[in-house]
Amino acid sequence: MSDTILDSLPYYDIDLEQPSLRALVDAEIALELRRTPKLATDPRVPPDFRQFANNEFLAAELARIQKNEPLAALDTTRYSLPTPTDPNASEEDWSGALNNARSQLEHQSTRQINLALLQTYGPNAWKVHNYLLEADAVLVEKELERLRERVTDINRDRKNTQLHTGKLLTSLETRWTELVSNVIQIELANIALEAEVEQLRQQELTMEQS
Repeated sequence: MSDTILDSLPYYDIDLEQPSLRALVDAEIALELRRTPKLATDPRVPPDFRQFANNEFLAAELARIQKNEPLAALDTTRYSLPTPTDPNASEEDWSGALNNARSQLEHQSTRQINLALLQTYGPNAWKVHNYLLEADAVLVEKELERLRERVTDINRDRKNTQLHTGKLLTSLETRWTELVSNVIQIELANIALEAEVEQLRQQELTMEQS
């Protein structure tokens, strides 16, 4: 069976605004969907887009935000300077504490260097960054406007198509009603003729017997 594309006619089927009729139509559509082996996606629908498909970390973070889960707290124990509490601590314990203190000192020194670099080059870097963001924002706004115009054009074409199709459906429905009415009239005429023929036949039999 070939692919099937289902679409509604909201610009034509205004009767669906009635709740009782809509429920009946929805039930019929659900029944028809179960009978349809395969549904094709409308070619005008863009393919599925998965954000951060190439970055598992950002994808996981986005999923966390969507689930309203709290952000995991930072582990601050790595920045502490614990010392051996045991008076009989070994030289190895004190060496470990000393190495940790040296690491923390080096970390603080690196932070001071980074802060100095940020104070020197940070303002200009942020100005350039903001300029690039503004340029990106202009491009995004233009793309958004283009997509809005595209959506408007699609809706306009869809409305025109549905109204044209609706007129055709109305014409066909009217023609169908006329044909059904003609068939009923013909059937009634046939019944009347059959009754008249039967009456004439009875009269003929009566005349022959007399």
